[in-house]
Amino acid sequence: MTTNCFCGASTPFDLCCEPFISGKNNAPTAEKLMRSRYSAFATHHAAYLVATTHKSERTSTLKEEVLQWAIANQWQKLEIVQATATTVTFKAYYMDFNRQPQIHHELSTFVQEDGLWYYVDGSFF
Repeated sequence: MTTNCFCGASTPFDLCCEPFISGKNNAPTAEKLMRSRYSAFATHHAAYLVATTHKSERTSTLKEEVLQWAIANQWQKLEIVQATATTVTFKAYYMDFNRQPQIHHELSTFVQEDGLWYYVDGSFF
């Protein structure tokens, strides 16, 4: 039985976000990168999250921080509210470490450099 991708697409993970996370393909749009980053949180792929964060935003502890947050939460679903060429507004639904339902609502900004998309930063609602 094949299930839909973690990002909410009706495509299986191995045909949707996994090729981006594994490095087989590059995300062609900011929205695809956002979706694959959500799937990376859900599957605990911190290296991908660091690699797709713009170099201006990377810190020496980023990988450890994102991995801890990814593991501490149980990711439920992703809702794309609005997307433009360089921004994505989304809601990520999850259960926190106390198993309390949470919604991470963010307007993310992305930039494309040398044909690759990167997450730059986000504003939270």
